[in-house]
Amino acid sequence: MKRFCLILLMVWALCVIPSPVGAATDIKIDMDGYKLSSDIAPAIIADRTLVPFRSIAEAMQVQVEWVNETRQIEASNSNTKVILTIDSNTAYINGTPVSLDVAPQIVNNRTLIPLRFFSQAFACKVDWDGVSRTVKIKTPAKSMQVVAYYALGDEKTSSWTNLFGTTYPTTSIGHTTIISDLALGWYSLDENGQLLTKSRTGWQRPTGWENVLAAASKYNIKSEMVIHMTNEGRLINSLLNNPSSVNTAVKQIVTEARKYAGVNLDMEGLGLSEKGSDLVKVQTSFSAFVKVLADELHKEGKSLSLSLHAPNSSYKGYDYAALGKYSDYIIIMAYDYGPKIEPDHKVDEAITMALKNVPAGKLILGISTPKENAESLDTKVGLAKRYNLKGIAIWRLGLVTNDMWDILASNIRP
Repeated sequence: MKRFCLILLMVWALCVIPSPVGAATDIKIDMDGYKLSSDIAPAIIADRTLVPFRSIAEAMQVQVEWVNETRQIEASNSNTKVILTIDSNTAYINGTPVSLDVAPQIVNNRTLIPLRFFSQAFACKVDWDGVSRTVKIKTPAKSMQVVAYYALGDEKTSSWTNLFGTTYPTTSIGHTTIISDLALGWYSLDENGQLLTKSRTGWQRPTGWENVLAAASKYNIKSEMVIHMTNEGRLINSLLNNPSSVNTAVKQIVTEARKYAGVNLDMEGLGLSEKGSDLVKVQTSFSAFVKVLADELHKEGKSLSLSLHAPNSSYKGYDYAALGKYSDYIIIMAYDYGPKIEPDHKVDEAITMALKNVPAGKLILGISTPKENAESLDTKVGLAKRYNLKGIAIWRLGLVTNDMWDILASNIRP
């Protein structure tokens, strides 16, 4: 028995397209708003559109095994097990036989699947766009970590109101069922390692901050203290290159972190101009700081996460491989590429680059809501699902519109 860990999915073409039996077509596949590549095109068989299972499977997180002796495909996730046999019009869902309009086929040494059946089996939605000749697949909601940055805004962009659905200091359930973690943007550091609750960049801890922690706890939301710095005037470099300053920073952060579940370190702007050995020094100094801080926080039972520029950004001062080992998880800030509506291909590239050095279970996709709309947010969340990332992070509460909340609710299983 020869087994391959593949993955499978299926689609339902909503219109019949006349074509010779088994002919390749110009049909495209779109999953969660973003193209899905394949080494073989879909085909028309018995007036039905069938698609190659390998490429769809890899994006669906459905485990597939090929049983060579019986020519069967066994596809499963946590709730459903499906068995199909090549050239057979009978399939099985959790042991129950189901009739198929067309049997699975092997074309050009690739297995093609009637996806209407699988879309029903694995709770996908499928539409057909006849103009662009595109099969559009919407995958089901997925359980994932959702980090929301909580920062000072104004009356119109209040993080509190946006999350709890009511004005400070009263609370209601609001959108708390979607958010798992609050990243509280209240802290900074100076070049001497002194922890600041008010910084020149506007990050500060508000009056009544204790009420935010109490409200988060009430709705089972974890709280992290965010330490934000920019490298203007090489401020971060000065801190990292001074052992006394690093020691001071670690001690003060660990002490303050006792009020929270963990720490999120957001040190932006490293490695913009350095090259060669100078760049390596920047990366090494930051990684060393992260390792020391992580070790001390872990002794206290606290987590350390990192908000990092994307690996395809202009800031190269972050060694993802080392930082992925030391931290509990990394938020990829896959934005600020220039256009409003961040380019999907750049976000895709950022994720694939990060995955070369950090496992998916330690990566969270950062999304900047001011640069997105509801449709594009849906695509970004879809990419996090496609690559099986740990979750998403939203910059920021106060800027998430009602239609964006609807998109998050449709994609995320509490």
